[in-house]
Amino acid sequence: MNEQTQDPAAGDRPRDVVIVGAGMAGVQTAVALREQGFTGPVTLIGAEPHQPYDRPPLSKAVLLGKAEDSAFDVDFEALDITLRLGLDVSGLRPGAHELDTPQGPVGYGVLVLATGAEPVALPGSEGVPGVHLLRTLDDAARLRPVLERQHDVVVVGAGWIGAEFATAARAAGCAVTVVEAAGRPLAGTLPAEVAAPMAGWYAESGAELITGARVDRVRQGAVHLADGRVIPAGAVVVGIGARPATGWLTDSGIALGADGSVTTDSSLRTSLPDVYAVGDCASFPSARYGERLLVHHWDNALQGPRTVAAALAGGAASSYDPVPYFWSEQFGRFVQYAGHHTGADTLLWRGDPADPSWTVLWLRHGVLVAVLAVGRPRDLAQGRKLVEAGARIDPARAADSSVPLKSAAL
Repeated sequence: MNEQTQDPAAGDRPRDVVIVGAGMAGVQTAVALREQGFTGPVTLIGAEPHQPYDRPPLSKAVLLGKAEDSAFDVDFEALDITLRLGLDVSGLRPGAHELDTPQGPVGYGVLVLATGAEPVALPGSEGVPGVHLLRTLDDAARLRPVLERQHDVVVVGAGWIGAEFATAARAAGCAVTVVEAAGRPLAGTLPAEVAAPMAGWYAESGAELITGARVDRVRQGAVHLADGRVIPAGAVVVGIGARPATGWLTDSGIALGADGSVTTDSSLRTSLPDVYAVGDCASFPSARYGERLLVHHWDNALQGPRTVAAALAGGAASSYDPVPYFWSEQFGRFVQYAGHHTGADTLLWRGDPADPSWTVLWLRHGVLVAVLAVGRPRDLAQGRKLVEAGARIDPARAADSSVPLKSAAL
């Protein structure tokens, strides 16, 4: 063990690891520590009282009543992982190596921050009856009766979560109106020409999409738009983004980015000694893309913990530089994305966006840097490997959807 993971006064005894956050990133950190041979005490602290659970099913099976919960299939007792659930952590005092909680201070040898992200609330909507966010198991439980009773639903925000909730609401038989301030869905995520075909998916499903519309205020039973329109709403679901859940770290001395993320180095170490950060709450420098990335997706919460666990279990720090990956199931389509297209100079289409399946490729100086596949998992799988390899691509062959994407590599 190196000095990062061992207490000099304790001989060869591993220091205790405390993980704050019991979502995917926190659970995977605890499990990976055991898988990689860490034998010291591991404590996992979660703010919610529920057994740790996975979030993607909340907007699908759990929301539609096809599953009661999405608890991780992990035997924490067998792995000798101590769970402290329903415990809020309100502060970090790095000098004392302690966390502040309502039950008193919790000491740590090494701390891993895995607090995830929290949804952005619509200003003025807090406390209004019938307004919902969708982030937690309790949120999903509150929304299930809304769908069961087939209320008229207004979704604010046409991003990934808005589209997924609109899909579930339509499947439940609800009338759905989606209000988006920008001129198209996914405006902050995808270029206009790529997002434009997705606007038609809403109408196909029977949902109404209103773009370029700002919400002025929300009252019980109605959403008032800035242009004077009033949309009746049995329920309102807000999906306008998420931000790192790091407000409790403000006075801790830890370095935070302008986006609120805990800024780590390439090994996911923070600016404080003995403190790491993983998942949605952390940003990391990507040598592959030449910029700092904040990735709010499931795969990042799965992969990052392995880097941290390797360092804590064996003392070998390694660089974390993944190809970001995520997927979304919406309006009968399976959408997958791998890479990071900011900085790309060439966009290529494989297939017709009017068809049920198609792919978009992004190149930078001839190198494939990102791929978006709609209903084309093979393109995604092959494209992801090419992005990881930093492969140069023949644009003509890559744009020919009859040619396997891997065959377009030079």
